[in-house]
Amino acid sequence: MKYLKFGTFILSAFLLNACSNTTPTKEDLAKKIKMKEQLGQALFFDKNLSKNRTQACATCHNPQKGFTDDRNNGVNSMASMGDNGKSIGDRQAPTATYAMFSPKFHYDKKKKKYIGGQFWDGREATLAGQAGGPPLNPIEMGMPDKKSVVDRLKENEYYINTLKTIYGDNIFNSVDKAYWAMTDSIEKFEMTKEFAPFDSKYDRFLEGKYDLTPLEDLGRSLFFSNNNNSCATCHVLKGEDKKGETFTNYEYHNIGVPENKNLRAKNGVKIHDDGLLANPEVTDKSKRGKYKVPTLRNVAVTAPYMHNGVFKDLRTVVEFYDKYNNKDRKINPETKKPWEEPEVKDTISLDELKAKKQNDRKIDALVAFLKLLTDKRYEHLLEENK
Repeated sequence: MKYLKFGTFILSAFLLNACSNTTPTKEDLAKKIKMKEQLGQALFFDKNLSKNRTQACATCHNPQKGFTDDRNNGVNSMASMGDNGKSIGDRQAPTATYAMFSPKFHYDKKKKKYIGGQFWDGREATLAGQAGGPPLNPIEMGMPDKKSVVDRLKENEYYINTLKTIYGDNIFNSVDKAYWAMTDSIEKFEMTKEFAPFDSKYDRFLEGKYDLTPLEDLGRSLFFSNNNNSCATCHVLKGEDKKGETFTNYEYHNIGVPENKNLRAKNGVKIHDDGLLANPEVTDKSKRGKYKVPTLRNVAVTAPYMHNGVFKDLRTVVEFYDKYNNKDRKINPETKKPWEEPEVKDTISLDELKAKKQNDRKIDALVAFLKLLTDKRYEHLLEENK
C-alpha cells in the first residue's frame, strides 16, 4: 500500500467547488468519501498529533504487523508504551483489522448480553469514538485537550484545506466539531479494504482456490464442531464456512485469564481490571472481568494473546481453553508450572467453556486452522514467527 506523503496537496476543481449549492451527484459523493479516506490515512500516520510528536495511531496499530503494536518496549508487546516514553498501559492494543464490523455497543435484550463497541470493554460505540480516545489519554498520546489537538491540525495546510472542503468552511469555528471531523476521517480510512481484505487461505478455500491439508481440515472440523460447545460458540457469527466471517460474535465473556504479573511489575498497576464493568454504560457487577470476544482474523501473527498479553504462543491459548475440560491439561507450557488463578474468578463463562477435551494432535489441528485466517499480506509473518 502506498501511503500519502504530507505536504502540498492540489485540490481538484470539484473539491474547490464542493461548497456550492448544486445537488451533489453520486460521483461527487464518492469523491468526497475518497477524500475522507485519504485524509484519515494521513491522520492515522501523523505523529504530530501526540504531545511529544513521537506517536501516531499507526504506532500501536502497525499495518506491517496486523495493525497491532509489535514494539518491545520492555514488555514484549504485552501493552503499549505512551508518547512520553515511560508510561505503559495495562491492556494489549487489539488489532484494527476487521474492527469496522463490530456493531455499535448495545444491550441485546433477547440474549441478555452486551454486544459490540470498540476497545476491550466496548466503551466507545464506533470507530470514530475509538479514534478520539488515544490522543487525549495521558498514558498514550498525551494531548491535554481537544483544542491542543485541533491546534496541531491547524499547523498543516493540507489538513486545513481538506477539512474545510469536506466539512465546511466553518469547521474550525468549533473545537468539538473539528475534533469530530478528524475522528470521522480516521474512521473512514479504517473502513477501507486495507483493514479487511478477506483474502486469507481460508477465504481462498471457500472460493475453491486452496486445498486444505489433512491437519487443517481436521482443525476446521473441530473448530465448527456441534458436539457440545466449540470455538464456534463465541468465534462464529454467520455460520460454518460463510464468506465474510469475522470469527467473533462480539459478545463479552470472562474466560478466566490470569493476571499478567510481568506486565504489572513494569507498569505498576495494583488493582484488578474490571473489564466490561469499566465501561461507563455498565453498572451490573456480574459483568466484571468480561472482555469482548476478539476477531480471530490474523490471530496467528498478532501475539501476544488475551486482553493483557499474558500468553506468548497461540498453542498455549488453545491449551488454556482445553484445561477447563481436560483434567490432564494442568501445566502452562510457557511457564512449565500449573496454570495461575484467574484475575476475576466469580464471573467466568463456564457454560460456554464446556467442550470435549482435546488431545495434542487435535490442538495442533486447531492451531493449523487458525493460521489459515491470516491475511495474504501477512502470510510471510507465519514463517518469521516459527
